[in-house]
Amino acid sequence: MKHKKLLITFLSVAVVAVGCKPSVEKTAAENREAAAQQFDKVKTETKEAAQAMKDYAFAQKAEFVATMEKQLADLNRDLDQLAAKIEKSSDAAKAEAKPKLQALREQAAKLNKKLDEARNATESTWDDVKAGFKKGYAELKDGFNQARQWVSDKIAP
Repeated sequence: MKHKKLLITFLSVAVVAVGCKPSVEKTAAENREAAAQQFDKVKTETKEAAQAMKDYAFAQKAEFVATMEKQLADLNRDLDQLAAKIEKSSDAAKAEAKPKLQALREQAAKLNKKLDEARNATESTWDDVKAGFKKGYAELKDGFNQARQWVSDKIAP
């Protein structure tokens, strides 16, 4: 998206520069007026392009939410499988693993709330909500991977 903004800015400057070249048959006043009109046109087009890019990102909200729902469901299913392995382990391993598993379940519950925020996000809040969800998902996934590693180290498969 930054590349698009950079391209739009570059094209805007190029259009203004081309529009500012003095013509032999035009007076200075006509040149200023033509440049001002050209600048206004480019400014309007740039705003429209920036808004279109923002709309496009917001327009993908439904796709983003659906993908995240699936990933979160998969992660919850994996947590259930991990819990089943823990239940089959020794009492000492269970005692050590249950708080870790509970913390992951709490993270998943918080992430479900963030997913609800994403569903209800407005265009103005979309970028912040999406970034918050992605961060929370990454943290949950890291925690899950650490727990899975712990289970595989402590509990035989």
